Amino acid sequence: MIRILTDSACDILPAEAQQLGVTVIPLNVTLEDGTVLRDGIDMTPSEYYTHLAACRKLPTTSQPSPEQFERLYLDAAAAGDEVLGIFLSDALSGTGQCARLAADLANVDNVVFVNTENVCLGQSLLVRLAVQLRDAGKTITQIAADLEKAKQHLHLVAAVDDLKYLRKGGRLSAAAAVAGGMLGIKPILAVMEGKVALAGKARGLPGVYVALFKKIDEMGGIHPGYTPLLGYTVNHRELQPLLTYLQDNLHLDAPLVRQIGCVIGTHTGPGAFGIAFFDKELALE
Repeated sequence: MIRILTDSACDILPAEAQQLGVTVIPLNVTLEDGTVLRDGIDMTPSEYYTHLAACRKLPTTSQPSPEQFERLYLDAAAAGDEVLGIFLSDALSGTGQCARLAADLANVDNVVFVNTENVCLGQSLLVRLAVQLRDAGKTITQIAADLEKAKQHLHLVAAVDDLKYLRKGGRLSAAAAVAGGMLGIKPILAVMEGKVALAGKARGLPGVYVALFKKIDEMGGIHPGYTPLLGYTVNHRELQPLLTYLQDNLHLDAPLVRQIGCVIGTHTGPGAFGIAFFDKELALE
């Protein structure tokens, strides 16, 4: 059997993970009073964003310990199973490196790794694709090869209210934060080469939606054979213009919609929403 292993930056909560047949290792969030939360387990995203809005000091995020991965690898090896590890971008976190170190410590050869070079909604789409490929009967080597190909056609674009969270968390340069932080301007972000980058700016929410629609087109359009994923932190109603655009203008089936979790929300802030999709050039055998 192939066990699919990922981290909670993919924002697949425990109930859905069980449904998909995926194991999610939680990342950690440390609050200003020293309390450590397991992402996706100890507090709902909505509860967390209420807390985040009142924080004087930005919570910090951290990767799991190697021991958590090591136990899973040894358990899989004892059962004769293989493990496919699909983790957030190595350029944004040491989680993937930690997972690979754990495989060395466990001295196992039943684990294959994929660096998604993405995060959050984009990472989630790769995990979901891996589930489909596994259920279609592909081998672990075939799945990993398909994911490496698919990630070249994977796009994540989002809008945030304020870049201060990304800047404070070290996920965006101060220069980019200043450039995107003009009064009344909403920054448009994208994941490029595994990193978060400022991809554009828009004035007000109407301008944000127009900018997102343009970015989707510039990035190659949405592949109709792969369901896109929309995400939000606090207000799901902000997704409505995107939903209308996808279904009424592009004539696509209803996308998946999920709430962005604590770890990613710490860095984007509570006013973020976006979309991840595979472009029309993706072709898997």
